[in-house]
Amino acid sequence: MDQSVAIQETLAKGENCTIAVECVSLLNDVRQSKLIGLVQQNNEHALFIYSHRRMAITGDDVTLDEIIPISYDFSVVEVSSPDELAVVGADTQVRVTFFKEELELKLPFGSHTRLFLSEVNRAWSDVCEQYPKDKPKFEWLTKYRKMSKGARTVRKSIGATTVKMSQIKKSERADAANSSRQKKEEERTRGDSVHDGQERVKSEVRDDLIRNSQPILSNKSQMLGMPQFGLRDNLIKCELLKNEDAYTYIENYSFFLGTYNVNGQNPKESLSPWLASTTTPPDFYLVAFQELDLSKEAFLFNDTPKEPEWMLAVYKGLHPDAKYAFVKLVRLVGIMLLFYVKVEHAAHISEVEVESVGTGVMGRLGNKGAVAIRFQFHNSDICVVNSHLAAHTEEFERRNQDFKDICRRMQFSQDDLTLPPLTIMKHNVVLWLGDLNYRISDLEVDHVKDLIAKKDFETLYNHDQLKRQMDEEVVFVGFTEGEIDFQPTYKYDTGSDQWDTSEKCRVPAWCDRILWKGKNIKQLHYQSHMTLKTSDHKPVSSLLEIGIKVVNEESYKRTFEEIVRDIDRLENDCIPSVTLSQREFQFQDVKFMQHQAKTVTVYNDGQVPCQFEFIPKLDEPSYCKPWLTANPAKGFLAQGASVDIDLEVFVNRTTAPELNSGQQQLEDILVLHLDRGKDYFIFVTGNYLPSCFGSSLSTLCLLKEPIQDMPLETIRELSMKSTSQGSNPETDKPQEIPKEIWMMVDHLYRNAKKQEELFQQPGLRSEFEEIRDCLDTGSLDSLPGSNHSVSEALLLFLDALPEPVIPFSFYPQCLECCSDSSQCRQIISMLPQCHKNVFNYLTAFLQELLKFSAHNRLDVNILAPIFAGLLLRSPTKQDSTEKRKVKEFFQHFLVQTPSDRDIHYKSPE
Repeated sequence: MDQSVAIQETLAKGENCTIAVECVSLLNDVRQSKLIGLVQQNNEHALFIYSHRRMAITGDDVTLDEIIPISYDFSVVEVSSPDELAVVGADTQVRVTFFKEELELKLPFGSHTRLFLSEVNRAWSDVCEQYPKDKPKFEWLTKYRKMSKGARTVRKSIGATTVKMSQIKKSERADAANSSRQKKEEERTRGDSVHDGQERVKSEVRDDLIRNSQPILSNKSQMLGMPQFGLRDNLIKCELLKNEDAYTYIENYSFFLGTYNVNGQNPKESLSPWLASTTTPPDFYLVAFQELDLSKEAFLFNDTPKEPEWMLAVYKGLHPDAKYAFVKLVRLVGIMLLFYVKVEHAAHISEVEVESVGTGVMGRLGNKGAVAIRFQFHNSDICVVNSHLAAHTEEFERRNQDFKDICRRMQFSQDDLTLPPLTIMKHNVVLWLGDLNYRISDLEVDHVKDLIAKKDFETLYNHDQLKRQMDEEVVFVGFTEGEIDFQPTYKYDTGSDQWDTSEKCRVPAWCDRILWKGKNIKQLHYQSHMTLKTSDHKPVSSLLEIGIKVVNEESYKRTFEEIVRDIDRLENDCIPSVTLSQREFQFQDVKFMQHQAKTVTVYNDGQVPCQFEFIPKLDEPSYCKPWLTANPAKGFLAQGASVDIDLEVFVNRTTAPELNSGQQQLEDILVLHLDRGKDYFIFVTGNYLPSCFGSSLSTLCLLKEPIQDMPLETIRELSMKSTSQGSNPETDKPQEIPKEIWMMVDHLYRNAKKQEELFQQPGLRSEFEEIRDCLDTGSLDSLPGSNHSVSEALLLFLDALPEPVIPFSFYPQCLECCSDSSQCRQIISMLPQCHKNVFNYLTAFLQELLKFSAHNRLDVNILAPIFAGLLLRSPTKQDSTEKRKVKEFFQHFLVQTPSDRDIHYKSPE
C-alpha cells in the first residue's frame, strides 16, 4: 500500500510527499511505530515524521510529530551492528542528525527502503550543490509549528541559513565521503560486508548510504540479481541465465510450512507439538496465521498486541536442536507470515521482499486477502503466500476470484528498479498455504461425520471444493497438493476435539491447506495436529524437501569468462532488427471494467542482441493512451530470441466518461524503439460499447432506452444537451432519476433489507458483468446476481460518475455548512433537478435500511463513510479535515425527517 497518500492529505497545496516508509523510532529503549515521508516544496525538502495507530490509509490515520529539514547540517547514516548486517533480511537502522539533534530509526529491509534512502540522499546532495549560493529558508514549514509535537525542530529550521553552519567545510565533507567510499571498496574486495557504522562521518550520505543486499560478493546468485545497465551487461546476465545448468547443481533443503487459523485467540499452549514435530530440525520455517485478531480495532489499527504474543510463541516452539535466525514478518490485519532460517543458511538469502493484497468491496478493503514473502536462496527464487479466502460453503466462486485477484495484484519490486515488478508465478518455487476456506459440497453434515469416523477420506475428498476446482483447472493450475490422510481441520468447539455444536453446526471441511509449484520438490509429510485446542481450527503442517540451485564457483568463473570472450567476438557495428508477428490490432466490443488482451510476438532476427522499449510520441506524456498498456513495456532480446508482449485494454472510471460521450475513441499508435536501431509502429483500434457506468446523471435521465440500444450519434447529442441550457423542455423531458439507479436500488430494497454485511462484502466479478450488461442492454426485467454483487455495482456506478451526485461546484458550500443540518438541506434543494432527485432517492433508501438494523447490522457509522465519499467528492485531493466534514455533512441525511419521501414512492417515469 502506498502510504505517501495518507501523508499527502495532511499537506498544503504545492507540497508533495514523494515517498514514504514505515519505521520504528528507537528512543531510550522505547520502540514506537512511525511513518516517515520525504516532502518537497519547490526545491526544498524535509522529513515529516508521523505517529500512526491505524493503517495509514487516509490523513485521519496519522498525527504529525516532528519535521526535520534537509539542509546543509542534515545527515543520515546507517548504524546497524555487524551482527545485524550479517543476516540478510534484517532491518536497516539509521541515525538522522540535524544540528545537535539525533533520531534513530529502524527501517524495513527491502528495495522500498533502499529507494527511500536514495531519494533522501539525492535531496541532501541537491542542497550541497547549491550551498552556499542558494541557502534553503524553509519558510513553508512555519505553519506546522503548532501542528507538530516537535515544534522546536521546525522553529530551528526557519531561517536556518542565518545560523552558523557546521565547522566541517563542504570540501572536507567531500574528502571524507570519498575516503570512506574508497575504504568500502577495499572491504568489498576482501569479501567483507560488515561496515563499521560508528566510524562514519556525519557527511557520509551519498551512494554508500544504502546497504547492498548481498552478504558476500562471492555469492554469484546475488551477482545475477544486481542492477545492470547497458546492452553488454544485460547480454552477460541473459547468457548466464541461459547457461545456468553449466555452473549450478541441485542440493536439497527441508522447508517446514505451517498454517493455523487461531480465531482471534491468544496463545494458550505450546506450539512445539506442531512446529517441532519433525525428527530432525528443518532448514526453513514458514509459519502462517489467519484471524490473528478479530476485533474491530485490528481492522482499523496497524498495531495489535497479539502479533508479538504469537511471534514469541512461534519462537519458543521451533525445533530445539537447531539455532534459527528471524528473517521477516509480514501482516495484513489478521493474516501474518513469519520466516525463520537456520543461522548457517542466512548468508545465502538475498532479495527479501514482502507484499500484501486485501480483497474486499470494490477490491480495496476487507479482512480477507494475502501476504507474501519472496526471496532468493543461493540461485533459486522462492515465493511464499499466506492467504485467507472468502468464507461460506456457497462462496467457492468468490474464493476462486480472490485467488486470481491475489495472483494479479501481488507484485514485488526488484533490486533493479528499472525492471518491471515480479508476480507470484515468476518464481522458481511457489509455496501457497493458509485458510483457503474451500468446503465439502453435496453431503449432509451427518454423512460427512460418518465418513470421517470410518476414515474414508478418499470418498470425502471427492466432494472437496478445492479438488473439484483444481480438476477443472479454474484455480491453482500447475500446483500440487499432497495426499490428505487426516481428518478435516474445521470446525471444532474451541478448547476441544468435538465438532461444532453451535446453532450453525458447520459441516467439517479441510479449510487449511498447503500447496506448491515448481521442480525438484518432494513432500515428506502432510498432517494436522489434533493436540492443539486453542482455536476452532486445527493447525496443519507440511515438510517439503526442495532442490535448490547452488552455484559451483569454479564452473561459474569458467562459464562467465567464456561468455565474455564470445561477446567480445560478437560486438560489431551491426544494427539491431526485429520482426513483429502483427502490426495492427482490433479490439471488438470493449466493455466497462472488462479486460481484453492480444499478443504481439517480437522476434530478434538481427545479428546482435537488442534492447526494446515503447516510447512516447511527440508531445505526449506516456507511450500509450490511459486505457491501453503493453506488458512488458521494455526488455532485452538475445539473438534469435523472441518475447510475447501483451497489449491490454481496460476501461475504468477514469477513461469511461470520454468514451461514453464520444469525445474519445479506442485508437492509438505504439512506437516500439530499438536501442541503436529503428522504430516500429503498432496500430491499435477498437470499438467501445457505451455504458451507464461512467455516464453523467443528466445524460442518463435523457435516455429513454438502454444506452446500447441508442445510436452513438444520439448519445453524443444528448451528452451535449445535458451540459447545455438549450434543451427543449417538451421534447427533451428527462426522467426523474436514471432507470439504472432505480433498478439497482429497487432490487436491494425488495431483496436485501435484512442482508448482513451489505455494502461491506464484495460480490463476484462475473455477476457484476452480468448486472452491467443487463443495465446497458435492458435484456432482463430483473437484475441477476447476489445482493452483494448488486450493492457493489451500485457503489461502482456512483464512483464512476464524471460529475458526482452533489456536483463539484457545490463542494465548498457543503463543507462550510457541514455542522448545520438546515443549511445542508438548503444546499441539496439548490442542486440540478436530476442530481437532487438521485440524492433524495438514495438517502431515503439508506434510511429504510437503517430501520432493519437489527437484522442487517448496519448503522450510520458504517453507511456514512461509504456513501459520503461517493456522493460528495472533491474536485481535488481531500485532506483529513475535508473528509471529516464530508462525513458530517452526509450524516444529517441518514436521520429521517417528516419531509423525506418514502422510497417506494419514487421510480423513474
